[in-house]
Amino acid sequence: MIVFNYIFAGLFTIFALLQINDPDPYVWIPIYGVVALICFFNAKKKYDRFAHLGILACCIIYGINLFIKYDGVASWFNDHNAESLVESMKATNPWIENTREFGGLLIITIVTSINIFKHKKAGA
Repeated sequence: MIVFNYIFAGLFTIFALLQINDPDPYVWIPIYGVVALICFFNAKKKYDRFAHLGILACCIIYGINLFIKYDGVASWFNDHNAESLVESMKATNPWIENTREFGGLLIITIVTSINIFKHKKAGA
């Protein structure tokens, strides 16, 4: 788990830096930054259950919002035939940006959940 957390601490740091030219960097830089710190502290064996549950709750709530909103993931899938998300790095349509953001939240949710379950299993 140490290597896992160092890898994701690095990846989430890179993700945060890539958000500088995003339409809403004030949202995504802190999100990815906090998750990078959580992974870094996990790698240093400083697990904080409250931080994990807090970021998990935020991601789930924000993810549900991105999924059901008018121009969200459901709209991308149903109304826009799941058009390519990677054709261009510039998101020309709001449903593409929202679906990409949902994907980021999904990655955070998976990594955070793995850490929660691993620590729960270890009796931490």
